[in-house]
Amino acid sequence: MHRFLLFFWFFLIFFTGAASLAQQNTLEIKKADLLRGADGFERLLGNVEMKHQTSLIYCDSAHFFRSENKARLFGNVRIKDTEDPVVTTSRYAEYDGNTKIAKLRDKVVFTNQETTLYTEFLDFNRVSNVANYFNDGKVVDSTNVLTSQKGRYEISLERITFLDDVILVNPDYTMKTNYLVYLTIPKTAETIGLTNLVSSEGNTLDAVKGSFYDTQRKQFRFYDGIVETETSRVKAQELFYDEERMYYEGKEDVRVLNKEREVEIFGDVGEYYEERKYSTVYGKALVRKYFEKDTLYMVADSLISIDNELDSLNYLSAFRNVRLIKSEVYGVSDSLSYNFSDSTIQLFTDPVLWNEKSQINSDSMTFYLKNEVLDRVVMKDNAFAIARDTLLNFNQMKGRLMTGYFAEGTIKTLQIDGNAESLYYLLEADTINQGLNVTLSASIRMDFEEGAIRKMMYNIRPDGRFIPVQNVTEENSRLDDFEWRIDEKPSMDEIFAWRRVEEIDPDAENLFDIPEAKIRMPTEGEIQNSLRQKGFIPDQKPTPLRLLPVDEKGNEEPA
Repeated sequence: MHRFLLFFWFFLIFFTGAASLAQQNTLEIKKADLLRGADGFERLLGNVEMKHQTSLIYCDSAHFFRSENKARLFGNVRIKDTEDPVVTTSRYAEYDGNTKIAKLRDKVVFTNQETTLYTEFLDFNRVSNVANYFNDGKVVDSTNVLTSQKGRYEISLERITFLDDVILVNPDYTMKTNYLVYLTIPKTAETIGLTNLVSSEGNTLDAVKGSFYDTQRKQFRFYDGIVETETSRVKAQELFYDEERMYYEGKEDVRVLNKEREVEIFGDVGEYYEERKYSTVYGKALVRKYFEKDTLYMVADSLISIDNELDSLNYLSAFRNVRLIKSEVYGVSDSLSYNFSDSTIQLFTDPVLWNEKSQINSDSMTFYLKNEVLDRVVMKDNAFAIARDTLLNFNQMKGRLMTGYFAEGTIKTLQIDGNAESLYYLLEADTINQGLNVTLSASIRMDFEEGAIRKMMYNIRPDGRFIPVQNVTEENSRLDDFEWRIDEKPSMDEIFAWRRVEEIDPDAENLFDIPEAKIRMPTEGEIQNSLRQKGFIPDQKPTPLRLLPVDEKGNEEPA
């Protein structure tokens, strides 16, 4: 008896609860102007109102499949959630009360507070609170407009994933990509793969490996990215850009181009302040200064560049392990400063310069460029010059101040002032060594031809001596502080080994190059109709063929 009562109460509670759950999950008719029965469904006509759990459903008319717990909704469809601020409208929809999936079609508008989605095809799952659209959609909020072919809106996470032909537009930028994740609350956009952006000022931001964009803070992080303005171009494997601060920060393979000065800087990491035109680059830095006829190459451990009209000096400074090459001029030093204002290059701390067969070194050295060509070099304190002749002898000059004059990239004249000394081999027909001239003078001038000394001039009453060739020794053929440092002369192979530059491809894929208009292929019916209008297909329908039955021998039998 007790077992029977327990079973009875269990049966009652279970099925009462199940009935209650079933009732909660059932589509309800709240209102309609007219209700008519039909084969397998009920027709609701005029001002239809239905309810399903927390969803209120409105439309002009509906087909209600009570046994399947489904409804087809026609005209001015509106689905409103009583708990979440989500409202959906369309011209047609199908609602499944069992799966809580609404399929909305034709002029769909999905609104969640400040975010509105427009599309023609939307599937909204109320269980997962996820809406999927396909065949084009547009999302609008207070800041941005985003369009794509397909999308997924996760309402609970305030996250929308846009797929294929994605375009983000706001008052400052237009962005294109094929994969974008947008968070509606912080208004951030994250992309994967190729991403291209154009600002209202015409600046471009491109990334090959995706990006992160804070649309409110106007901060960008691009991966394998390039930012290009009218006056500059910045590239890095990871590139951060703060638009309001006009600040760039790059990591890995950084390059900064100043278009006005035609100077491009490369390095491992770097910073650039666009308004001040101030940049710093660290880690195997490389400079390329582009001239009309050639390029100046320079490498160093780190670089600082300032090029602002408000600054008294516009310069590029290089620090530690400096090496440079311009045409036939090669140099090394510990540090360097290139002044853009007067086109001078200063080398500090044991600088050495090579040109053709000559080597020059001093405590400090200043190059002067004229019309983008090396004009002269001034060496101060402990200046020492070495020029090899046709027999590879070392002609030597030294003094307090030394000035070298260049023509077409090669040294033509060398002027030495203050305690000038020279050691010069006397040759016959450039092939026979006759001896060695050693001279002391207040000043000495030397003229060069093809890198070899052709003429020497001294001031009044020079002090000199001649050493016959048979008396020349290693000791008396060297001035004090002589040091031939040809092993330190840089080469282009060394420059390229220091930092191998991958040049920017001007024809790289860009989504803005793809035409906006899409050509739709006509359907088979449209093709047939067009041919029929042009007279290629007769209007009458062709008479269908009648196949007669055949006997066992293959002869046709009468119909």
